[in-house]
Amino acid sequence: METLWIVLILLIATRVCGSVASRFGQPVLVGELLAGIVLGIVAGQLDRQVFSFELSSDHHLMALSDLGIFFLMLLGGFELRPRDLVESSYKGLIIAVTAMLVPWLSGFYVGWLWLPESDLRFAQSLFVGTALAITAVPVTIRMFMDIGMLQSNIGKLVVSAAVFDDFLSLILLSILVAIINTGQLPDYSILSLILLKVLLFLVVTFLLGKYLMPLLARYAASIKVEEMIFSFLLLAGAVFAVLAEFLGLHFILGAFAAGLFFGKHTISKKVYKDLHRKLSAITTGFLAPIFFASIGIELNLSALIEIPVFLVLLLSLAFLGKLLGAAIPARLLGFRSRDGWAIGLGMNARGAVGLIIAGIALDSGLFITKGVPSPVVENLFSAIVIVVILTTIVAPIGVKWVLSKDVEKA
Repeated sequence: METLWIVLILLIATRVCGSVASRFGQPVLVGELLAGIVLGIVAGQLDRQVFSFELSSDHHLMALSDLGIFFLMLLGGFELRPRDLVESSYKGLIIAVTAMLVPWLSGFYVGWLWLPESDLRFAQSLFVGTALAITAVPVTIRMFMDIGMLQSNIGKLVVSAAVFDDFLSLILLSILVAIINTGQLPDYSILSLILLKVLLFLVVTFLLGKYLMPLLARYAASIKVEEMIFSFLLLAGAVFAVLAEFLGLHFILGAFAAGLFFGKHTISKKVYKDLHRKLSAITTGFLAPIFFASIGIELNLSALIEIPVFLVLLLSLAFLGKLLGAAIPARLLGFRSRDGWAIGLGMNARGAVGLIIAGIALDSGLFITKGVPSPVVENLFSAIVIVVILTTIVAPIGVKWVLSKDVEKA
């Protein structure tokens, strides 16, 4: 029954706020994020006798949120083709690296200056840099879906850069976890193993997607069982997601890869269109709004009260680091100024990936102060969550504003 209550509350809130955002000319996901923020604040004020569960930590919501990410990545891959990412891979990799490096270095430096001397200072500074450096693939996909430009050159490039960003984030996260657990940088063997797993994942998904998936899809389509081909698509996404998890990668990469290789030529165009309609309905009409609301629910405003100067500094570095780190190389690669700014803004969305990194750091005891209490350390988790949510809200608004003329033509 609790699950139904959560679905009821979140769907009403996200649909209403999404409609309001759309009415004001903003992407729907902005309204869904704001719905989560409002619900989180309201839920925190209500007595548990009235509101019998905590939204921010409810395992039902977490499960629905994971499904939302899964379906969103599957749909994003479904609307693109492998060649789309290959064509954008060179420029996407350059932008991914620079858009990570600038905020990572600046975040680490500011963390080192502001955080007190302790055994955890280096790890805490690295955490700040890592949290500012990531870009969330699910948010970038939904962002460009909302404005009808996912299959544009800009949309393909940002998604390609975000995918590369996700792989690079795994390396940064492994370094951070190793330092938290051992107090030392991981050796070359650990980093080499990560790169080997990434390469193995790419090779296996390519072989399965290119050669095995079309055969199995046609066989599934020949079975006279209702919605068998739709079940096959979900099964393929689950298999690829489990493969990614088995190799120590994030399951979103597997879901995206499954959708990516399930193209119009895998089966007939008629079946492809029918699958797209169904997948889009369940994603954008049900699970994706719950996922984006779950991000907004995590908002904690303690940093705004306790360390406002540090928070503003982090926000500035997070926003400008991604913006300039992506826009400048994009301009040097031949993109128009307007497109460069749109790419920089699109790379600013941090979404659930930023919250996952913050959660790992919190569970590991990274924010424990030893000796003299430090307001910055005590409120660092709150500060990062605020940065993640605000940049995720600002990114789609900025992208739509910068590309307003192109959106009207789309």
